[in-house]
Amino acid sequence: MAQSTIRFAAININHNHIYGMARLLLRAGAEFVSFYAPEPELVAEFQPAFPQARLAASAQEILDDPTIQMILTSGIASERAPLGIQAMRHGKDFMSDKPGFTSLEQLAEARRVQAETQRIYSICFSERLEVRAAVQAGELIHAGAIGKVIQTVGLGPHRVNPPVRPAWFYQREKYGGILADIGSHQVEQFLYYTGSTRAEVVTSQVANWHHPEFPGLEDFGDMVLRSDHATGYIRVDWFTPQGLGMWGDGRMTILGTDGYIELRKYIDLAGRPGGEHLFLVNQKDIQYLDCSQHDLPYGRNLIADVLHRTETAMPQAHVFLASQLALEAEAKAQRLGNLK
Repeated sequence: MAQSTIRFAAININHNHIYGMARLLLRAGAEFVSFYAPEPELVAEFQPAFPQARLAASAQEILDDPTIQMILTSGIASERAPLGIQAMRHGKDFMSDKPGFTSLEQLAEARRVQAETQRIYSICFSERLEVRAAVQAGELIHAGAIGKVIQTVGLGPHRVNPPVRPAWFYQREKYGGILADIGSHQVEQFLYYTGSTRAEVVTSQVANWHHPEFPGLEDFGDMVLRSDHATGYIRVDWFTPQGLGMWGDGRMTILGTDGYIELRKYIDLAGRPGGEHLFLVNQKDIQYLDCSQHDLPYGRNLIADVLHRTETAMPQAHVFLASQLALEAEAKAQRLGNLK
């Protein structure tokens, strides 16, 4: 009988995105077998949320388990790619929290090992894959709702909240820089919504404008991207004010030749409750769509890809290109404010 689902494990759970990553696979019917984390305080919080998953004695125990097909991680960002390379060499597919890489050298090695092993190196770009409005926007675009997409404007504000952030969050060599980190979400969306398979970084800049006590923190960054048929502007920051009542007012405007879409992913300042808001303007009218019940296919598509060696969840080349552009933007960025 053909296998209908997969067994997965998690190694390193330093960012709480791991909860959503595990749940999206569980929601699609996967089996959560085991996990490993060296920090007792993280284990104590994680284990009650996923009682079906056994605490492994070591990461190596999970890597050596032949029944586990996929490994998840939200470890310290600079440690994700080395783990992914290990996982692929152990014959396992891999899903990383973003960023999946903190240097172009890591990316080059992962590309080499992925080509050699033919394993999946997926990155959970949750700001599109796990946002219902973002998924529905893609379907509308592919159906021709706004014509040919010629530009995206992606805004990714976040709240810094220093008391709850670990030390590595403030160390650029560990988190990768703001454009490589949260900027990678916006780069991925630019490529996806414009249908671009090649692109370049036109200009980029990063700054520490307001946190001199954390000299390694980049609290602002922006960039301009260009493909052969579209452009994109991206701004990310750590300046969400406490009064918003939400960690960030994530927005995406997608300009087409026959209309535009604006996503208010997490909050509508006009007063509609919750998130998942989509506004569509075309040659006929203005439409508002509540996307809160829309389907999220990433988890089940990824399971199918593991079982059938396909690329329905996200092409591997797309994963690597989104990461490459974010890393190049970070590497070439002009450094402003309190940055050295």
